[in-house]
Amino acid sequence: MLKVAFRFFVFSSLYIAACALVMVYQLQILFSGIVLSSAFYGFVFFSTMCSYNFHWWLSSHSATGSERLQWAGANRSVHLWLYLVSVAGSVVCFWFIRQHWFWIAAGAVLTFLYSAPKIPHPLFTVLRRIAIGKTIFLAMVWTYVTTLLPLFVAGVAWRPGFIWLACSRFFLIYAICILFDYRDREDDKADGIRSMITWFNERGINNLFAFSIVSFVFFAALIFPEVLTAKRLVAWLIPGAIVAALYPYAKKNFSDYLYYFILDGLMMLSGLLMMVI
Repeated sequence: MLKVAFRFFVFSSLYIAACALVMVYQLQILFSGIVLSSAFYGFVFFSTMCSYNFHWWLSSHSATGSERLQWAGANRSVHLWLYLVSVAGSVVCFWFIRQHWFWIAAGAVLTFLYSAPKIPHPLFTVLRRIAIGKTIFLAMVWTYVTTLLPLFVAGVAWRPGFIWLACSRFFLIYAICILFDYRDREDDKADGIRSMITWFNERGINNLFAFSIVSFVFFAALIFPEVLTAKRLVAWLIPGAIVAALYPYAKKNFSDYLYYFILDGLMMLSGLLMMVI
């Protein structure tokens, strides 16, 4: 029963939605004066659930024998119902923060475009041939929703630290996305989806990953004088160190639990550590 419950928690996207909430709350830890309503947190939760369940409802095959994809195939009705409930939840929460519709709409469009190439319609399948930077695009969506959107909604005065925080978080997420794209490169080739990972050779992929980790640390160093204490800086850097350590192993082991539980969880790890601190 515990295994069934755990698989549902991870494969239904409840887990990744929880990750998004922690990443948003981390901003309130780092920057004083940021106040976000429960309606905004609800919107982030439901919209994440909506996006991921829509994405997995559209997914149908995998060259790596994905356990999650098998679960999705056997539970398509679950994904559909979770998607519909999440749409309703998103609409209700949006009503209470509708004055920020412009910034929210920008995030919604970006999120939809990531899954759009999977829609079996010529209008969207054409995107498969031009989605060269889909890894960059996904990292940008996550950075926008969990970093920039909350700042816009909170209406706080802009500070240089916001930019460095967003850049550092982007490169951590990007490093994680590189591993996901590396694992899915055969699926992308079969679906005709182009990406940097399907184009680069092994050395190019390694260099891209190393650049992302170095950039993550570099921008974290820029944040440090303004908002990070020594303990918070260590907490911020720990996920990057773990991703770098897991990189050789994750390129050979495509376990869904490694990817969808551990690697996804690393996005919120620094937030959890800061809560403890």
